[in-house]
Amino acid sequence: AAAILEACGGGSGGAATSGPSGSTTPAAATGTPKGKPGATIRAGQLVPSGAINPLLVDDQGGLETLDFVGEWLTFCDERLVHRPQLATSWKPNADATVWDFTIRQGVKFNDGTPLTVDDVVYTMKQQADPKVGVNAASVFGGTLTPDGVQKLDDTTVRFHLESPDGSFTDAVSQTNYNVMIVPDHYDFAKFESEFPGTGKFMMKRYTKNVGGTFVRNPHYWGKPALPAEIQLTYFADEGATTAALEAGSIDCDDLFTVAGSPQLLTGGFDVLALKSSLQRQLSMRCDTGPFADKRVRQAMALTLDRPEIVKALFKGYAEVGNDSPFAPVFPMTDTSVPQRKQDLKRARELMVRAGVPRGFRVQLATEKYQEMPEFAQIIKQSAAQIGIDITLSITSQTAYYGAGTFGSSPWLDATMSLVDYGARGVPNVFLEAPLQSIDAKTGQGAWNAAHFADPGYDRLSRQYIAASDLPAQRKLAGDIERLLLDETPVIWAYFFDGLTAQAKHVSGIYPTPNGMFYYNMTKS
Repeated sequence: AAAILEACGGGSGGAATSGPSGSTTPAAATGTPKGKPGATIRAGQLVPSGAINPLLVDDQGGLETLDFVGEWLTFCDERLVHRPQLATSWKPNADATVWDFTIRQGVKFNDGTPLTVDDVVYTMKQQADPKVGVNAASVFGGTLTPDGVQKLDDTTVRFHLESPDGSFTDAVSQTNYNVMIVPDHYDFAKFESEFPGTGKFMMKRYTKNVGGTFVRNPHYWGKPALPAEIQLTYFADEGATTAALEAGSIDCDDLFTVAGSPQLLTGGFDVLALKSSLQRQLSMRCDTGPFADKRVRQAMALTLDRPEIVKALFKGYAEVGNDSPFAPVFPMTDTSVPQRKQDLKRARELMVRAGVPRGFRVQLATEKYQEMPEFAQIIKQSAAQIGIDITLSITSQTAYYGAGTFGSSPWLDATMSLVDYGARGVPNVFLEAPLQSIDAKTGQGAWNAAHFADPGYDRLSRQYIAASDLPAQRKLAGDIERLLLDETPVIWAYFFDGLTAQAKHVSGIYPTPNGMFYYNMTKS
């Protein structure tokens, strides 16, 4: 951490790079196996922060465990293209307020029960109810209610949306990981003991917080998985996962960071780097305390030397952020909007104008996860340059997320909160859950840790989500980017590559925007 802080204090102003030349493997090639089918693959993942329950999962270890057995209506691939999965086709009406999905026939759950349209309708009704599908409300809030899910016939599900969504195919893909399809009237509380799903694997045995064994699903509707078995082991943190990979007790890990495991980049493992919208959001409460004045929020953002942070924490496997969720990987991002840069003189001027020339004390809550403790230290050191004295509260993910609801979560309640976000196929969830005005009735703003409320932003974000063509999206993106630079409820300092390591004797792991899939893996 000391070396990272020293590196970020130099202010050399060097440009961040998109990744060291020649050091990455194209993600599209990673699904091509080199060995023979039938292997046992030993996978390592972070221990989930809570129960494996599609209604509740909100962390990397949990969502990647769903990936073993689950399937969704669509699948977002490594190039952010949405492809058929349990839906074979889809069609919106003229203004994208009604979507019809044709459901694949001949599919069975892993207990041999046929998949029906009723299963899809039940799943989506549950997930669209903010009182039940708490985490899916981050996507569906203000867009879909249970009454909007309709069985049109035995092959078709119709979605009547509360507001237009030109990218609704992403909302029903694995990037909205909670909405994996389960049987009609299924009791989600039983999921961790049964793991029902239509995916390529089925659960053979599972021990909470320890791991499990997953074998080929004999009822799978498509091409069978290449591995005969996946042995999953959970680890408490990245360091433990990396140590297991180096020791040879696992064959691959889910995600690692340059800051936490730089030794994996030295050539002993095959490293796959996927450009993504993986991000950290530094939220500042807009409704109370010192950050209620946007000039103080702007000042805080101006203390960060983003190119140096990217170099120190990611060795170039990341790109600087511009305080909006429009990552460089998204084709709709308006790159003509000027990049915010470190400017301590301007930051101090803003603090004077806001009436806090000597600064103030504040606590920053965050989690023990990947590079985040190091980034929190950088934030603390950067803020001190303008008199903001930050005390860090770095806790386990379980303690940090709490109940995941307002009033019972350091993530959502703290004056400053630094949280991890997985990548998505489109920016919609980033525009909705953490930024739209909080409405408990609809579930809108379910992850709004900044307690940001701006009618102009709400209007622009809805217009963006309704847009279905790229030029319209890019124009609205530019308007949103400029508004967020002015208001600065959240700081996006960087977007980083998804890095996955696998031993040299295995191949075929398949990274997607927010999860790893093992079904094409082989062992030599």
